[in-house]
Amino acid sequence: MNLHLFIQYQERMLDMTKTQKRLWAGLVIMVLLSPLGILLPEMFHSDDVWDKWETDTLEKLLGFVPEGLKKYAEIWKAPVPDYNPGGENASLTVQIISYIASGLMGIALVVLVIYFISKVIVKNEK
Repeated sequence: MNLHLFIQYQERMLDMTKTQKRLWAGLVIMVLLSPLGILLPEMFHSDDVWDKWETDTLEKLLGFVPEGLKKYAEIWKAPVPDYNPGGENASLTVQIISYIASGLMGIALVVLVIYFISKVIVKNEK
């Protein structure tokens, strides 16, 4: 990273309000806590956590799959299934790193979208 850009970044960080700093800290904490979704089931020797359930798991647990879920279950396919490029057989360390990287990429994507939208809005207001 070029020194000038780094200095600009530091100046912007100092200009943030206390609330903005807390929001960023909260986002970072949530990213770092995201691997709990794989650690807790591993620690307690349980099955998948609820957010990983597929339609076959729901059918086994509930005895049926809601019609709306059946209809729309195949529409969205995650770019990186299970947040893990190594697959379900990857080591726990790789899975944890993958979860954190996925969280950071998600935050970066949202920040970029908001940044570009705000640039368009500001440009149109001038």
